[in-house]
Amino acid sequence: MTISFDDFMKVDIRVGTVTRAEPFPEAKKPAFKLWVDFGPEIGERKSSAQITEHYAPEDLVGRQVLGVVNFPPRQIGPVRSEVLVLGLADGNGDIVLIAPERAVPDGARLC
Repeated sequence: MTISFDDFMKVDIRVGTVTRAEPFPEAKKPAFKLWVDFGPEIGERKSSAQITEHYAPEDLVGRQVLGVVNFPPRQIGPVRSEVLVLGLADGNGDIVLIAPERAVPDGARLC
C-alpha cells in the first residue's frame, strides 16, 4: 500500500522532552506514564508507554523523544494518553525509543 506525501504530512510527528516518568502498575502490560513537553505551541502531553525493558523512569526525564501529537486521546486504564510516543521493536520485541541524533527545539516537526 502506498500513500501520498500529503497523507504522510497529516501525521503530526513532533519532538518533545520527557519531564516526568512514573511506573504504571495499573497497566495490563508493564508500562510507564510519561509527561512530554512539546514546546509552547502544543505544551505538555501525557502518554503510556510499554518501554520498561530498556528504560527506567529516572533515565527518561530530560530525554527527547518523537511522538504523534494529532491522534485522538485514548483511555488506558486510569490514564488518558494524549500522544503516541514512537519506538521500534528490537530483536526480542521490546521497544526502543526514537529520538533525534542531536538536541532540537521541543515542538519541532518531523519533515
